[in-house]
Amino acid sequence: MFCYQCQETLKNSGCTVNGVCGKKNDTANLQDLLIYTVKGISLAAEKNGDVSAEVRDYLIKALFTTVTNVSFDDDRLIEIIREGIAIRDELKKNIASAIGDDSADFSCSTKEEFILKAENSGVLLTENDDVRSLRELLVYGIKGIAAYADHAAVLGYRDDSITDFIIEGMASTRKDLPLDDMISLVMKTGEVAVKTMALLDRANTETYGNPEITEVNIGVGKNPGILISGHDLKDMEELLKQTEGTGVDVYTHGEMLPANYYPAFKEYSHFIGNYGNSWWLQDREFESFNGPILMTTNCLVPPKESYKGRVFTTGNTAYPGVAHIPDREEGGEKDFSAVIEAARKCSPPDELEKGSIVGGFAHAQVLALADKVVDAVKGGAIRKFVVMAGCDGRQKGRNYYTEFAEKLPHDTIILTAGCAKYRYNKLNLGDIGGIPRVLDAGQCNDSYSLAVIAMKLQEVFGLGNINDLPIVYNIAWYEQKAVTVLLALLYLGVKNIHLGPTLPAFLSPTVVNVLVEKFGIAGIGEVDEDIKSLVG
Repeated sequence: MFCYQCQETLKNSGCTVNGVCGKKNDTANLQDLLIYTVKGISLAAEKNGDVSAEVRDYLIKALFTTVTNVSFDDDRLIEIIREGIAIRDELKKNIASAIGDDSADFSCSTKEEFILKAENSGVLLTENDDVRSLRELLVYGIKGIAAYADHAAVLGYRDDSITDFIIEGMASTRKDLPLDDMISLVMKTGEVAVKTMALLDRANTETYGNPEITEVNIGVGKNPGILISGHDLKDMEELLKQTEGTGVDVYTHGEMLPANYYPAFKEYSHFIGNYGNSWWLQDREFESFNGPILMTTNCLVPPKESYKGRVFTTGNTAYPGVAHIPDREEGGEKDFSAVIEAARKCSPPDELEKGSIVGGFAHAQVLALADKVVDAVKGGAIRKFVVMAGCDGRQKGRNYYTEFAEKLPHDTIILTAGCAKYRYNKLNLGDIGGIPRVLDAGQCNDSYSLAVIAMKLQEVFGLGNINDLPIVYNIAWYEQKAVTVLLALLYLGVKNIHLGPTLPAFLSPTVVNVLVEKFGIAGIGEVDEDIKSLVG
């Protein structure tokens, strides 16, 4: 295997034996083969010109499956590859001339043949370091777009122009393009990322209401519970409906925390609050929950045997030996009865902590407070907003973000989204004139909210450049959706972003230089120096 798509890749170079994320050699190679299959389908679809909804949905699901911490199941990966080969063959029937690329011309019958083919389909097929870097930056940005498009599609919201770009981008990685054309595609990824996050924002808010300022309980109740993690709000809705009146409570975990902010979910009295912290602590915290855990999307850590029997996966997420809840049929719901029955046999959760945390500061809520915010800025009560969105992770160096938040001057406010918030959302940082000093917009895709807030403030203050706002950016990244968000910010013209805890291993020195020279991208350093640099 060779994989360097996440921030924790070995020695910031590449995982070559087993992934730090927990995936094995064969699994990593099969994911490469799935990406290879997607590239072949994209070439065929580009030639074909008429792309069905089935093909579009397959592409976003296949790409989402290869995001870090989604699928560890070889058999499931092979099943998806087989499905892709069938789609490719159907597309090729309508192509008068050969597509001219062997990425779409392979077939395997046994698992061993798939694994053998997978060993020769990965990242290192591209030998030139700069070309490989740009191709992988493009692919990882597209993976994040696919994840967000998949969430929107689950709620019935689709935009063919998004999948048109996915096809264009993935097909381009099997062509010899000039570097300037490749850079243009990377920048277009940022444009499409903004469009995709806007679509998902509309899907979520039109379905469940605009997030509201909410005090979220982090303690426990007395009933058995189900812990739901990941990002899929449709799964959240159906689980709440099916557990109503059963005597089983529901708790969010990790990136599902922002479900507490939506009006539609507040109607359920057995929705207790949030349990635990960031995704990487689940191998400690799931033990004490006692009840079943439903993993709806990425963020799955290989489970310990002590609680593996209580873990359920659904959607694109899969793990060998873990029960999987099938997808809903057209017009129907997923059946979570097995999860509910498992919960009834379990003890209530052990308490990890008491109290509450406040969130729900998505764009509609913050803009409702716009006059108050603007007055605080004009009056000097708020000197700077510091965007600390992004991902959390295992590395000890991420303590930097907790220390950074603690040491920020008291006239600054943190804007956050994604699981990076768990490094500081339980600190007692106070408020400024009633405005909390940590404003949590929601999941990683809700970084779109932070962009909307910035653009609205730019309009209110009458500024010609978004970089003239009193907003600075110190962003943590872990996986591919964070790459998507970064490209979205670059497309919007945001400059001088600090990115950490390390710069991506997949960026060649040449590509790093382009990002530094054109956008002022920088790594992180010592906390005190970075605060001085960013805030003054």
